Amino acid sequence: MSEQNKINRRRFLALTGGAVGATALACCGLTALGTRQPAVEFNESSCGGENEMSDKILVAYASRCGSTGEVAETIGQVLCETGVAVDVRLVQNVTDVSPYRAVIVGSAIRMGRWLPEASKFAETHQKALGQVPVAYFLACMTLEDNSEEKRRTVTAYLDPVREIMQPVDVGLFAGTMDYSKLPFVFRLMMKAMGTPEGDYRDWEAIRAWADGLRPALLGASMGGNA
Repeated sequence: MSEQNKINRRRFLALTGGAVGATALACCGLTALGTRQPAVEFNESSCGGENEMSDKILVAYASRCGSTGEVAETIGQVLCETGVAVDVRLVQNVTDVSPYRAVIVGSAIRMGRWLPEASKFAETHQKALGQVPVAYFLACMTLEDNSEEKRRTVTAYLDPVREIMQPVDVGLFAGTMDYSKLPFVFRLMMKAMGTPEGDYRDWEAIRAWADGLRPALLGASMGGNA
């Protein structure tokens, strides 16, 4: 047997082992325990002084383990440093986007897509988002290897939400894998797939992207996002 076939076989056994483990949990009546999300703190904040709501930018995000919220918080802080007022909110806590002059929407990636609540946010507020500049960002472990090939792959993850609303800019960022914040079953799956644990976020790149957003968002804000 060739070395490549040995590697493929080991990977197959690891993946099936993870699936068997999840099935065993279900058969033992422990599915709820195995999929229970450990406690996670999700960031929400406002900054930038006492500006009226019409002068604010909204950074709305979806996250499972909190790390995408930290990215959203950093984007908001950088914009505030340029003199803009910003609200950072979980997408499910935003009921109205029409008062904002620009909106940034971001999400962690699961199974090659934004989280469902982020996509639903874009669909629900599509009409209002069409009246202001919108930027998208994502946090994805695929970009742990920040190669051009991987960036092309990850860029395609945004195709479904691009169909809802074309953004004025897009931020593609590596994510974080912290097994301690995953439900037990998903922890088994990530380990079986060989997903590396660690924080791969490039804060310099995140801040640089946020710093460059102000002209794209505010310079176009009077003309909408047609």
